[in-house]
Amino acid sequence: MEWFLANSTQVFGLAGQHLVLAVIPMILGVIIAIPLAQLARQNRTLRSVVLTSSSLLYTIPSLALFIILPTILNTRILDPLNVIVGLTVYAVALLVRAVLDAFDSVDEDLRQAAAAMGFKPLARFLQIDLPLSFPVLFAGLRVVSVSNISLVSVAALLGIGNLGMLFTSGLQRDFVTEVMVGIIAILVLALIMDALLVLLERLLTPWTRAGAKPATVAAPSEAGRPQEAVAGSGAA
Repeated sequence: MEWFLANSTQVFGLAGQHLVLAVIPMILGVIIAIPLAQLARQNRTLRSVVLTSSSLLYTIPSLALFIILPTILNTRILDPLNVIVGLTVYAVALLVRAVLDAFDSVDEDLRQAAAAMGFKPLARFLQIDLPLSFPVLFAGLRVVSVSNISLVSVAALLGIGNLGMLFTSGLQRDFVTEVMVGIIAILVLALIMDALLVLLERLLTPWTRAGAKPATVAAPSEAGRPQEAVAGSGAA
């Protein structure tokens, strides 16, 4: 505890770097995985290829990937961009399957009801498929957040600033306290990220809370009055 108090500025600085390196790839992973999963959802052959490829991508050793990427990207070995790109690859590998499962969880009757009410494919995707897939999608995001926060520490072996540097420094000096502070700090970051994702999910899916009014989908009728379909009910 005394060491942490004496070096709190350093620890918080490394924690900030660690968080940035973990969160940016997660956001990029979502941006890439959603359209990729939607395309794979519409074609059985493409779905099989995408799922197999994503599984293979995740088997690449992280340290080897971080070392190879500077050659591919023409960056310096200490460039944080290498870590961001590498973790984005892992995030996409995990999220593609999670997003596909999320889209598959949407009630097909509700999708058909929306189509019958005049929703075009893009509008139906943005207003029906995507919002109703959030509960399953966020479950996948929570896994990715923990994975990224854990994998970032490997980049410390290359000299890129993050909480993993407390491990390398502590091992070099045979100072267990520094290693323990690093472990606890990473656990705290993971818990904070998980709590934020849970909060964000609750804000974006008010219909999942007990006692909440079911979400509805509305389209204008010929008389100009809205027609409604209750989300999850399968009725128009």
